[in-house]
Amino acid sequence: MGKRRFSGLEVTLMVMFSLMLVVAIALIVLFVTGEGGVVKDESTEVFVPQCPNIPLAERVDCFPEAGASKLRCEERGCCWGPLDERNVPWCFFSTNHGYTVESMEQPNPHVKNARLKRMASPSLFGADIAELSFHAEMQTNNRLHFKITDAHEQRFEVPHEHISSLTSDPSSPISNTLSMTTAPFGLVVCRKETKKVLFDTTMAPLVFADQYLQISAKLPSHNIYGLGEHVHKQFRHDTNWKTWPIFTRDAFPNGGTHNLYGHYPFFLCLEDESGKSFGVFLMNSNAMEVTLQPAPAVTFRTIGGVLDFYILFGDTPEQVVQEFLELIGRPVIPPYWSLGFQLSRWNYGSLKEVKDTVERNRAAGIPYDVQYTDIDYMEDKKDFTYDKVNFNELPQFADYLHEKGQKYILILDPAVATSKRVGGAPYEAFDRGTAQKAWITDSDGETPLLGEVWPGETVFPDYTSQHCMDWWVDEYERFSREIKHDALWIDMNEVASFVKGSNKGCARNNLNYPPYTPKILDEVMYSKTLCMDAKQAWGNHYDVHSLYGYSMVLATEKALQRVFGGNRTLMLTRSSFPGVGKYSGHWLGDNAANWNDIKWAIPGMLEFGLFGVPYIGADICGFFDDTSEELCRRWMQVGAFYPFSRNHNAEGFKPQDPAVFGLGSTLLESSKHYLTIRYTLLPYLYTLFYKAHTTGETVVRPVMHEFFSDSNTWTVDRQFLWGKHLLITPVLDPGKDRVWAYIPDAVWYNYEMMERLTDRRNHVDMYLPADKLGLHIRGGAILPTQRPDVTTTYSRRHPMGLIVALDDNNQAAGELFWDDGDSRDTVKTGNHLHYEFSVMAGVLSMQVNRAGYKDPNNLFFENITVLGVAGPPTSVSYTLVGNSTTAVANVTYDAAKKVMFLTGLSLIVGQSYLVEWEVEPNEHQRFDCYPDENADEAKCRARGCIWEPSYIERAPWCFYPKDYGYTMTTSVETDSGMTFDISRNNKYRSNVRPGSPDINTLRVDIRYHKSDMLQFKIWDPKTERYEVPVPLSVPATPETDEAKRLYKVQFTDNPFGIQVIRKSTGTKIWDSSLPGFTFSDMFIQVSTRLSSEYVYGFGETEHATYRHNLNYHTWGMFAKDQPPGYKRNCYGVHPFYMGLEDTADAHGVLLLNSNAMDVTFQPTPSITYRTVGGILDFYMVLGPTPEMVVQEYTALIGRPVLPAYWSLGFQLCRYGYANDREIADLYRDMRAAGIPYDVQYADIDYMERQLDFVLDSEFKGLPALVNTMRDEGMRFIFILDPAISGNEPRGDYPAFDRGLAQDVFIKYPKSVSDEIVWGKVWPDRPNVTVDESLDWDTQVELYRANTTFPDFFRNTTAAWWLQEIKDFYGNVKFDGLWIDMNEPASFVHGTVGGNCLGNPLLENPPYMPPLESKHRGLNHKTLCMNSEQILSDGKRVLHYDVHNLYGWSHTKPTYDAVQQVTGKRGVVVTRSTYPSSGKWAGHWLGDNYSSWDQLFKSIIGMMEFSLFGISYTGADICGFFNDGEYEMCLRWMQLGAFYPYSRNHNGKGWIRQDPVAWDDNFAQVSRDVLNIRYTLLPYLYTLMFEAHTKGSTVVRPLLHEFANDRNTWEIHKQFLWGPALLITPALDKGVTNVDGYVPNTRWYDFYTAKDVGVRGKMVSMPTPLDHINLHIRGGYILPWQKPENTTLYSRRNPLGLIVALSDSGTAQGSFFWDDGEGIDTVQLSKYMLTSFTAETNSLSNQIPHIDPTAADQVTLGVVKVWGAGAVQIKKASITYEGKDTPLTIQHNLDTQELILDATALSVRVDQIFRITWSTTV
Repeated sequence: MGKRRFSGLEVTLMVMFSLMLVVAIALIVLFVTGEGGVVKDESTEVFVPQCPNIPLAERVDCFPEAGASKLRCEERGCCWGPLDERNVPWCFFSTNHGYTVESMEQPNPHVKNARLKRMASPSLFGADIAELSFHAEMQTNNRLHFKITDAHEQRFEVPHEHISSLTSDPSSPISNTLSMTTAPFGLVVCRKETKKVLFDTTMAPLVFADQYLQISAKLPSHNIYGLGEHVHKQFRHDTNWKTWPIFTRDAFPNGGTHNLYGHYPFFLCLEDESGKSFGVFLMNSNAMEVTLQPAPAVTFRTIGGVLDFYILFGDTPEQVVQEFLELIGRPVIPPYWSLGFQLSRWNYGSLKEVKDTVERNRAAGIPYDVQYTDIDYMEDKKDFTYDKVNFNELPQFADYLHEKGQKYILILDPAVATSKRVGGAPYEAFDRGTAQKAWITDSDGETPLLGEVWPGETVFPDYTSQHCMDWWVDEYERFSREIKHDALWIDMNEVASFVKGSNKGCARNNLNYPPYTPKILDEVMYSKTLCMDAKQAWGNHYDVHSLYGYSMVLATEKALQRVFGGNRTLMLTRSSFPGVGKYSGHWLGDNAANWNDIKWAIPGMLEFGLFGVPYIGADICGFFDDTSEELCRRWMQVGAFYPFSRNHNAEGFKPQDPAVFGLGSTLLESSKHYLTIRYTLLPYLYTLFYKAHTTGETVVRPVMHEFFSDSNTWTVDRQFLWGKHLLITPVLDPGKDRVWAYIPDAVWYNYEMMERLTDRRNHVDMYLPADKLGLHIRGGAILPTQRPDVTTTYSRRHPMGLIVALDDNNQAAGELFWDDGDSRDTVKTGNHLHYEFSVMAGVLSMQVNRAGYKDPNNLFFENITVLGVAGPPTSVSYTLVGNSTTAVANVTYDAAKKVMFLTGLSLIVGQSYLVEWEVEPNEHQRFDCYPDENADEAKCRARGCIWEPSYIERAPWCFYPKDYGYTMTTSVETDSGMTFDISRNNKYRSNVRPGSPDINTLRVDIRYHKSDMLQFKIWDPKTERYEVPVPLSVPATPETDEAKRLYKVQFTDNPFGIQVIRKSTGTKIWDSSLPGFTFSDMFIQVSTRLSSEYVYGFGETEHATYRHNLNYHTWGMFAKDQPPGYKRNCYGVHPFYMGLEDTADAHGVLLLNSNAMDVTFQPTPSITYRTVGGILDFYMVLGPTPEMVVQEYTALIGRPVLPAYWSLGFQLCRYGYANDREIADLYRDMRAAGIPYDVQYADIDYMERQLDFVLDSEFKGLPALVNTMRDEGMRFIFILDPAISGNEPRGDYPAFDRGLAQDVFIKYPKSVSDEIVWGKVWPDRPNVTVDESLDWDTQVELYRANTTFPDFFRNTTAAWWLQEIKDFYGNVKFDGLWIDMNEPASFVHGTVGGNCLGNPLLENPPYMPPLESKHRGLNHKTLCMNSEQILSDGKRVLHYDVHNLYGWSHTKPTYDAVQQVTGKRGVVVTRSTYPSSGKWAGHWLGDNYSSWDQLFKSIIGMMEFSLFGISYTGADICGFFNDGEYEMCLRWMQLGAFYPYSRNHNGKGWIRQDPVAWDDNFAQVSRDVLNIRYTLLPYLYTLMFEAHTKGSTVVRPLLHEFANDRNTWEIHKQFLWGPALLITPALDKGVTNVDGYVPNTRWYDFYTAKDVGVRGKMVSMPTPLDHINLHIRGGYILPWQKPENTTLYSRRNPLGLIVALSDSGTAQGSFFWDDGEGIDTVQLSKYMLTSFTAETNSLSNQIPHIDPTAADQVTLGVVKVWGAGAVQIKKASITYEGKDTPLTIQHNLDTQELILDATALSVRVDQIFRITWSTTV
């Protein structure tokens, strides 16, 4: 028989069968082993664990369940190491477990992604995931997010309502914070500023199985707080191997380590005493446990979901909480009434019993706002019903409470009964829910799961389902119509059930019985709750169980909104999850009446503060068990300071409401007492909730949060704070009347006794008898209060008050938030009132910042209590801002307690006031009567003054009586000012200064020049005195309309004083009604109070800070050739200051007096002026912004000069060039190095023997060299000194000969002598060889010629000076002049020979200000004071009076000469200055030193000269004296590149320090930073134009732009160019990071064009040696040009624009352009001004001014738009001259920089154009 043959069909069927068989087998295998990406541990290779040798504290448990043994441990591939301690793991992880990084990507600098692969190793619980996805993102500067999940399968993730709405605002690169190890995978999170490691997971392997996820991290400290919900017996965690399960559970909070109602996998870690802290939040809702171990380290074990971590960084613990709340949602402001006391109990039994309770507590006068009913009000405990037998009148109960101003809250549970109602009636709520499929179902997804709760068999609403939410809202709305109530309490929502899982049990599967069960209570997943395989809309109950309360809160919030509408109402939930605080409060659950639970409530409250649920409290007196009187009394005391203050107990136990203890009982009286205090302070508590809602601040606050630098506070948890300012210290133990309490390091006052504590930073044995609780106010606090009543309904109708507690500096601050207490969203809508309170120098400012609410009760402040007032007030007044001042009638003072009480006030709530008090002078109120040296009691009393030693350093011992001064005799007031005659108070003897008699009668003239400027002048009406001849610009007609003036002027009589008040705030910005006003012939003194401690200006003196130190510092002012040094008067005199008021308003004050003077600051705060001649002539400008102060001041003294464009280029100079070849070589080397460089100088070495206008033979080639350099685009500046040699043979030195002939040199008065006043300066005698080895004085005597000093006041001198300069220009060309030594300086004192003729008192006046070498007299290093000068009007004056004006008088003739001889604008740089010098010249900061401190001091100097109206300033880069050092000089080149006047200059005999004198790297760094300068010169030149036309500052302090940010008020190591370029240089040796402040707006990194993402905080900025930090402010447009080696060439390049968009996508800027060197181009309108505006993806320009004759037209080049977005720009075009032309696009999605190049189109910027860009084609 032949072989069987198969047909084709049969073959096909057989193949198909085989394929199906293979597939079936594969599916069976897959079913058995798990998912495709899950590893089954079937390796046949022997796994050898690599066991680390690590400290025991760092072992991470590999066998967290029970039953560990050596065999079972090693089966897991772990290490076995038994010990004699069971808490240390015996079985711990080897190093070859975990995952490796297979691939990694970084799509942008803020994000890291990786793919992880599991290492071959045994499994702990099976079903390990083979491949994981890792994603990390730096979401904000303070928030890192990273997530680890299955790379292939979707896993459950928490659908968080708030977090899902957040958007990232990346800033810092993620690499600064997060690093990753790859084999095995691990993460290291560090603090980017310090690189301190905070969270290091490399200590143990990552485990990621389907139902077991574990990650461990080493932490930097044991200061760990948080994790919940549990009972933690202490606030700071014990890290000695403690494991805390987290899984919501209905359990008793009885002190075990078991899980409770809420789910909070969040902890805060305080790193150290610096306060720097971080938070860790694992957003995972599965059952988990957290182990803390002594490494210190943390291990998270969770049995589902993903590892979704947020790391939150803060500089303080409080800031970490704020960051966490920004993530999860900030808390709701509860209704005001809910801050009142509340009563509740489970099972009153009947409404009658409820009312009896209400009535007895009303009768007892207990402050009491809220009454509850628990589930006993329901019919058979069924939701949405009430017991019509025992609670028959419940529908009317709310009205009953409302009649007395009280509120009603009822309870609802989630579980809904399945049974019928009484009498077999249908239970419609259940029926409707069933119809809407509102219930959680069994695992089949259809059958409602049945459990058992209070009403019996129940179903459970699935609040994650929209059907259920709709049902819940509807049922609640129906019920609210039946039972009126005010708020809702939701309970049992863990979710709780009285049967395990369901009424039929739970199936055996991996959800109900997971491979690992965390150490939860009962260690059964469904114990007292539902089966884990039950189904909800969000997923399996296994995943969402702990979200049940959270989802119920979200649904209930919808219901409350439906029912209460715009009414805020209240929700109280038992179960919670991060984010519930946004809607709800919480109580700490079913505690018991015992002394443990009263203690443990405090850590519980503090933790819920961390968790973002500030409305928190425990059941006062305990829920379970009968309380004792003592326990309940102590609990009522501390409970009065729970934010949620409710007394609640359970059925079957004795009533415990306060009144039940009987009238007159200690408990009742103590409860009333502290509840009355609570109600008094409710405005403060309410304001704390506002702060929590708006910023995330805690309400109940750990002491550690405020005093983190004190390690004693880290464990304080038996005391707590309300906010910053109220410390609560309760008694928490039986039979005790003393508490070992900690007093943190601050001033504290006993609230009840009002006494200041003597202890601080110390433990004290605090006596607290039976009726007392410790309550202390922190110094520095201002607490708003209200007269209390028995309900908030009534108390809110009562007057308010303030408690002011002064701190060490007699200052205080606070705020008040006030609205109607009920309406929703009053913060968002603005329907609220917000006050800021502050006290400084005896002035309480009550400033309304928001007036969006008017209380219908017409509230007013009736009482102000001030604690810590040093002495009895001599006067107290209040001022309604903008109105007159009223004396306070009812003032009492407790001298023993140092408390001042102001009563009977009627300060209307909603209006701004100033309340001022003066006290008997304390030591800071003393005004020095003997500022001279060698004071003693006899000398003091001889002046009629008081002698009293002081222990305060520098406080005067000799001081004026309070009425010392002048009194008014006559006064005349007009619309334009006031005039007074005043007489000296002859009660006191004369000032006893020989030769300086007092002037007994004075005239005072006050003139209202402008709305923002006034003048007050005091002089002798009988005898003409010297007045400063500097012309000022004042209007011809005064401002007579009082309504337009920003100020009002008042005066006091005895002593006479002037007070200038800012009308808008009521701030006194000048108040000279102080003792000590003296006006004598050669000594004048006047003092004034300052508006604040923030004062800037006065010069020229080196200051170590920009803001003046007011601790008794005196600064002399007298022009002198004096290199900068501490308290050494230098080259110029500027008696001008800017004061910054506490309201952030600013003003400026000029004393127009040119005599030698000084100013003394003292902590009053006040300033005392002393001058040795002239008159008092004050000008005040009112701002109100700092920038406006400078604009108004320069409008008065003259706007700054507009320098030539080329003068903004880099400049080189040195004193000590040997010949012109050195200059030529330097020029050649600079050009070869390609370093931008515009100006070369010659110092006095170019002169023959230092003679002005005479060229030395070593420099005979200089004229040709100058011509060559100028032909190549360079400019040249020569120095000229004023002193002219008089020792040259007649006819050899025309300058002297012509000057002598024209009588231009200073002489003595003819009454004394007709001789020239000879000095000696640089010029040498003819025919001498100088021996420089001799000492300086010998050289001066032997070699220096006698010199004369031109009197530049005279018109003839100006003409002579012009002629000499013109002749000099004929010999050698120049572009500007540098005038030096014009203080005037002399190398002899007074005159040659030292014998000044005339009145010796002029050389050594009766009062000598504290000047450098003051013992040598005023003529030290200058002319005799009795020299005579002649003003342009012919008036003769003494040098004594005009010495300080010499440089000023020298400047304008030089400026005029430069322009006349060159025909160009040129530039003049002068050393000596006076107000208005800036009209003609720039200034350098003098002969500084090569030292690091000079870098930051140069910033201060430039900012001060910005105030003085001299914009063109800078310091000698790298220093004038001493050898420069490489790093210092390099850092100085970087800083100096941003000086407006940028010149590197050093002195003779020191090493070269120009950029090519070092090495190639130095040259490269110099070139790079100067290229940035040259790039931005169009912006700088535009700023110079704005200074010239508007008076704006160029170098600008940060406070000028951000005056409302007090952080900027003391910054002097950063500065701005105008409003938009922030410069943060390195100023210290060896630093590579610089701490810089980033003001609160958008900023872009200049180098990367990226938004830095940081605002309003200090940032550590990486600053390598080749880098200076530059940031561009969002909202501004900066013009720029490609740099070249000189401005001649850079000016020819197209104009670029940096468009730095603001948060709203807008920006503005302008560009000024002229020929750069023409004279008076602005005045002659020969310039172009273009303004730019960017908005809505477009950039356009306007032309406010154009010069049609200009040949120098600029075209548009590259436009860089920063912040253009992360969506690709696909189209851009420019519209110009009617044509629309496409532009090429470069758009970097990472940096969000858009680059558009219009160069090729030749678009003129003086013509209208518009650029647009779009994300669509």
